[in-house]
Amino acid sequence: MSELTKRLPALPAERALKVISGRWKAILLYHLFDGPRRLSELNRLLPGITQKVLIQQLRELEEHGLIHREVFPQVPPRVEYSATLLGLSLEPVLLALCEWGRRHAEELNELARLADCAPGALKARDRSTPDEPPGAARHGPRRISAPPG
Repeated sequence: MSELTKRLPALPAERALKVISGRWKAILLYHLFDGPRRLSELNRLLPGITQKVLIQQLRELEEHGLIHREVFPQVPPRVEYSATLLGLSLEPVLLALCEWGRRHAEELNELARLADCAPGALKARDRSTPDEPPGAARHGPRRISAPPG
């Protein structure tokens, strides 16, 4: 068991919030709901993030089993990140949080300041079937990788 996993709270709701907390984690997951992405793509999609923080957030998501990191044996090495089944299971949760944030902004008359809730993720959710986790139809089978240990 890794140090990061040992530090997770025992209360399930607090554990869930701890796993997805962080300035960029939810946004990274949103982008990975649409399929595998290379590090450079993620960096372009999140212009305000530093390379160091991006890698740190990706490592934490991988440690918690929410994303998979695949290194392709080629020169130069190619690395892709993708959401695992466990990560994809957070799609409806994150979309619900996004919708709640929109309603909250509306209550406080701040709707004009908001960005849209990951339109790609919303469209993708509509394509999945009731028996599949969100995203399974467009991503194919996913592995939940064991945390490095």
